[in-house]
Amino acid sequence: MDVKIGSISVTSSLQELSLDCMAETVEIYIRLLDEGTECSRPTQALDLGNGLLKVLPTSTYDPADEVWEFPPDSIVRSAIRRSEGKEFLLAVAP
Repeated sequence: MDVKIGSISVTSSLQELSLDCMAETVEIYIRLLDEGTECSRPTQALDLGNGLLKVLPTSTYDPADEVWEFPPDSIVRSAIRRSEGKEFLLAVAP
C-alpha cells in the first residue's frame, strides 16, 4: 500500500501493519555485544505467534552506543533464563 503525506511517500504492507496492531507486547532481554562482560538490555517485542517475537527498540536505542545481538525488527525466539533468583525471557535465534 502506498500512502502520500505531503511530499513524503510511505509504502507499507497491510498484512504487516495488521499483525503489528494486533500483536501483544512482551518484555524480552537482548544480549549486548562488545561490552567486555556478559550483559543484556530489556526491551519490548511483539508476540507474532508460533513462538516468534519481533524486537522493538527502546526509546533511547542508539546502535552507535550499544551493539545488540538482535537489533530492532529482528525476528527471534525466546528462552527462559534465571539470574539472581528472577526469571526473564532472553532473545535467541529462531
